[in-house]
Amino acid sequence: MTFPLITDWQFYAAAIPAVLLLGISKSGFGSGFGSLAVPLMALSVTVPRAAAILMPILFVMDMMGLAAYRGKWDTKLLRFLVPFGLVGTVIGTLSFKLLDARLVAGIVGAVTLVFLAQRLLFPPRPDSPPPPKWLGALLTTASGFTSFVAHAGGPPVNAYVLPLRMAPVTFAATMGVFFTAINMAKWIPYGWLGLLDLRNMATSVALLPFAPVGVFLGMKLARHIQPHVFYRLVYAGMFLTGSKLVWDGFLAGR
Repeated sequence: MTFPLITDWQFYAAAIPAVLLLGISKSGFGSGFGSLAVPLMALSVTVPRAAAILMPILFVMDMMGLAAYRGKWDTKLLRFLVPFGLVGTVIGTLSFKLLDARLVAGIVGAVTLVFLAQRLLFPPRPDSPPPPKWLGALLTTASGFTSFVAHAGGPPVNAYVLPLRMAPVTFAATMGVFFTAINMAKWIPYGWLGLLDLRNMATSVALLPFAPVGVFLGMKLARHIQPHVFYRLVYAGMFLTGSKLVWDGFLAGR
């Protein structure tokens, strides 16, 4: 019996950088970059297949992130974020076969770019209040939804959490726990939708060695970089992600 993994070299030319970017993002460093993983892989496979292939890789990265940042997360903030994120995964499950994932990605990208424009053109004062809770609930629900359909949950929740001006390590740890909860909640729905087939899982195993490399690089950067530089790079990642997702949405509508 042959191992039924994808053998097309063009797939791996896109998938390996995607896994490395995802690992860097999962460490908490440059978290916007992680949303590029599925769009990159979708250059050679469908969005649902790309999302399914990444599931075991995400599990390994999540476990590494939890071990690395143990006890450094903001528990109070997580009690607020996680329930709304899980609501988003339920919405994603019920609507997965009805929506074009690329169009959803385009909407996420547009919201991301609007947020960045607001932050750059009208930066908040140091004493400005945090975003309202209702906005956090809406953005976090959107994050759970877009994470389910395209592993692109970073930009919406970042739009709420970044203005809280957390320390880089606390930000990394909190986002790590949040997305661990969201990703664990995806397994049963993905199986129910028929996405966890043998070919996808075998391909995931082939890509798995690149996962810890990306996480390690991201953790080293997050621990040794100044906060203002850290957030500038996060914004750069969100800009690239938003632009790519908007482009995907444009193509989906043609």
